[in-house]
Amino acid sequence: MTQPGIRTAHPARWLFALWALLAWGAAWSHAFAPALLEIRETGPGHALVRWKQPAIRALGSGLFPIMPDNCHERGEHHTDSEGTGVVESWELECAGGLTGHRLRLEGLADSQADALLRLALADGRSVRHVLTADHPEFQVPEREGALDVMAGYGRIGFEHILGGIDHLLFVLGLVLLVRGGKRLLWTVTAFTVGHSVTLALAVLGFVHVPQQPIEAGIAFSIYVLAVELAPRSERKPSLMDRFPWLIAGLFGLLHGLGFAGALAEVGLPEGEIPLALFAFNIGIEAGQLAFVGVVLLVLAGVRALPVPWPGLVAHVPGYALGTVAAFWFFQRLAASLPGLGWPGL
Repeated sequence: MTQPGIRTAHPARWLFALWALLAWGAAWSHAFAPALLEIRETGPGHALVRWKQPAIRALGSGLFPIMPDNCHERGEHHTDSEGTGVVESWELECAGGLTGHRLRLEGLADSQADALLRLALADGRSVRHVLTADHPEFQVPEREGALDVMAGYGRIGFEHILGGIDHLLFVLGLVLLVRGGKRLLWTVTAFTVGHSVTLALAVLGFVHVPQQPIEAGIAFSIYVLAVELAPRSERKPSLMDRFPWLIAGLFGLLHGLGFAGALAEVGLPEGEIPLALFAFNIGIEAGQLAFVGVVLLVLAGVRALPVPWPGLVAHVPGYALGTVAAFWFFQRLAASLPGLGWPGL
């Protein structure tokens, strides 16, 4: 009961206050989100600059890039909006190119945010770096040695597989379906061989497939595993039950084309393509094995708990995988067909 003289707030006011707080928090987070400086060399002495900042901060920002002394702007600056950010682009003429020269971002200390630097050099190298208030300057390195290529592309492969939720869900489905032991080892190995083959063929230019249908096919591969995990009243051994390594290898061919699309965005260094491709694949396998290890540990821990789990709990992963995979499949299929697309997706 409300005491006299004390007014209770209407629920709508609480909702409005919550909305205002979330909006303020979103604005605050966008204001301190990292900026992106992207420079792409398109030919000898010529480069395109793309400078993106959060829109909230860009209006009064004192943050701006300083190009090397050998670079001069050509033409006018073009400004566009992109999501929650503002993008400014212009052209550069750099005598002798960017290699060996220094790039700097002024105002990092006052902006209270970091900035991402992404370079695509004319020699095929892709360089990524984070500029901070303590280190606002970066010198474009000379051509990397073999160990640098191995470390760099191995890291990119490792990060890609751990950030590729669809690939990880497929691996999760394999672990849940095959369980442990030698069968799981051979099944994961077959998946590895499959995506290694098509990754190499696509990157080396022997296979050219549009990326969007491939992404839809990857979603479909997850759905197939989800169907295998679903309960059946009279279950006869399916092809997946009898030869899981065969199906995993075939779907691995499909996933390899998806990996190739990601590697194409990064680019490969001229003269070091086989080494970079090998390192990228090793990074993918390292991330994949780490994920399998974590899943097996979690499953072992769950089984060890003294809890009488209901029988239906065992079917939750399969239904969850199927739901997500079906959504992705239709979303990606719609995006790959001309004239179709789901608003806001």
